[in-house]
Amino acid sequence: MTSERTTCVIVGGGPAGMVLGLLLARAGVDVEVLEKHGDFLRDFRGDTVHPSTLTLLDELGLGEAFARLPYSRVEEVAFPAADGGTVVVADFRRLKVPHPYVAMVPQWDLLDLIADAGEPEPTFRLRMSTAVTGLVRDDGRVRGVRYDTAEGTSGEIAADLVVACDGRWSLARQQADLRVREFRVPIDAWWFRLPRAADYPWALTPRAGRGRFAVVIPRTDFLQIAYIAQKGTDSALRARGIESFRRDVAELMPDLAGRVDTLRSMDDVKHLDVRLNRLHRWHVDGLLCIGDAAHAMSPVGGVGINLAVQDAVAAATLLAEPLLRGRVTARELAAVRRRRLMATVLVQTLQRIMHRGFVKPILEGRRTGPPRPLLALLRRVPRASYLTAYLIGVGFRPEHAPSFAARPTPPAGHPDGRRPFTPTSRIRRPSSS
Repeated sequence: MTSERTTCVIVGGGPAGMVLGLLLARAGVDVEVLEKHGDFLRDFRGDTVHPSTLTLLDELGLGEAFARLPYSRVEEVAFPAADGGTVVVADFRRLKVPHPYVAMVPQWDLLDLIADAGEPEPTFRLRMSTAVTGLVRDDGRVRGVRYDTAEGTSGEIAADLVVACDGRWSLARQQADLRVREFRVPIDAWWFRLPRAADYPWALTPRAGRGRFAVVIPRTDFLQIAYIAQKGTDSALRARGIESFRRDVAELMPDLAGRVDTLRSMDDVKHLDVRLNRLHRWHVDGLLCIGDAAHAMSPVGGVGINLAVQDAVAAATLLAEPLLRGRVTARELAAVRRRRLMATVLVQTLQRIMHRGFVKPILEGRRTGPPRPLLALLRRVPRASYLTAYLIGVGFRPEHAPSFAARPTPPAGHPDGRRPFTPTSRIRRPSSS
């Protein structure tokens, strides 16, 4: 078993882990990001990058690189109306921000972009195919991690700080015995894809029917569908089979009925066990949890990625200096939670309200769409769609790049410049020790 040392180990190479690694490296902190998979090519489903995150990418000097990625723009959330028209629930074009839209980008491309930005930094190291298997403790403090590689080697990395960015089933969080507060969730989600016609509108279009609800997300070359039904019904849904599921989808979305035959089997329908929770404390001595490891979010609003990125920016802003001096105190770790807690609580509260007041009545057959007073208000006062767009797209406390990580972005070709996408290497192997 090899033994190594660094200043900060980040467990998990998702959006939170990669952004935190890049920012800390730009501050001069020695940082290692450990990602258990050999590449970023996984089904991330929603893959939304909101206006606040697009602004952050500009501040980091990555706006031009992002503009070259293959992505689609979603400018509004609109419900079909009984008269054949639509009611706009959130109009991102009303936002006074550099990028008044939600970018739908494959998350592996976003992660590759951040990895490429970190590569020139002398203190940044990304280790793929490296799975953390446990925490190293000494005298009541987390002192590092143990890991296994795909090649069959094992090792330990000592660190001044371990940051858990390994998702809602975080191994690091579990081994630190941090208590989780779970909230009741009435829904689960199933994700699948259908072909997209060239003239399909660039809008998130929720569809509601008795006992069923779906959101159609336009992508560059397909439609991503989030199908919402009551929690705990996955086995029954699969037992009914693909023909029954196709009929349900066609009934809920008649305009897409001609495309449901592209669903070959229930293997094409991916189940998401929706969870909504947060830690009471986000840290123990030597370990900090952020992103889904600290607070699992519902897919309602698609804000999970963006909250995780904001956690990472806050953590880098508050902890870069303590890490450079070689000691991070429990008080400094607690400051990250204090800074991000209110935004997390408010978003989760809104999601719980949406579950109870909007989604659950549809799934129970008591309603087939949003409350009529809300739709009437949005029709009479279209500007009300600004508030929902702001809450989804910007949020309660958007974070901005700290001065040590900011880089100027060349103005040419951005934000509207769309250049040919040049794929980068998706597999990064650890350099020799």
